[in-house]
Amino acid sequence: MDDQLILACNGAGVFSGKYIPKKVGHTGKGRRHLAIAVLLYNYKGQVLLQKRKHQVFDNIWDVTGATHPLHRGNNTDETLEEATQRCLKVEYDIDNITLKNLGAFNYFAKYDGLCENEHCYLLIGEYNGQFKLNLAVGYGYKWVDMQEFLKDIEAHPKNYSPWAIKSVELLKKERFFKA
Repeated sequence: MDDQLILACNGAGVFSGKYIPKKVGHTGKGRRHLAIAVLLYNYKGQVLLQKRKHQVFDNIWDVTGATHPLHRGNNTDETLEEATQRCLKVEYDIDNITLKNLGAFNYFAKYDGLCENEHCYLLIGEYNGQFKLNLAVGYGYKWVDMQEFLKDIEAHPKNYSPWAIKSVELLKKERFFKA
């Protein structure tokens, strides 16, 4: 686990003014911190899913990407938009797409002494271009019809990351998916 500083927050996502090493946010009970999930969709009504390489929740399906806003030093922090654009660049070599922030959710998930304790924002955007998955972060990817994704995540939740499941709850609440 790297030494990046992430932004600690309360349950409402309000930055506490403290930075914590990534390891502190993800071991034991962790410390609540800011996170981002990003979901891309295309003009065909499909969503881009990633088979994630992850220290805690490895080799399961995830939304398009996930990251944390990071502390840059010099009293500056990444915005949600900047962190999401960085994530898409690192994970897919995708640059500068228009994103919409759908809101946030809290979740806690634990596995083998490691955990996720996050106030996670969901950003979505349409993307129809070329990309290349960074094999250091994912085993593979697939475009899936939105309705098929909904059915599969409800039928087989253990095949998905905890934040993907919570993302779907937010997507339904915001009526992103057509009923």
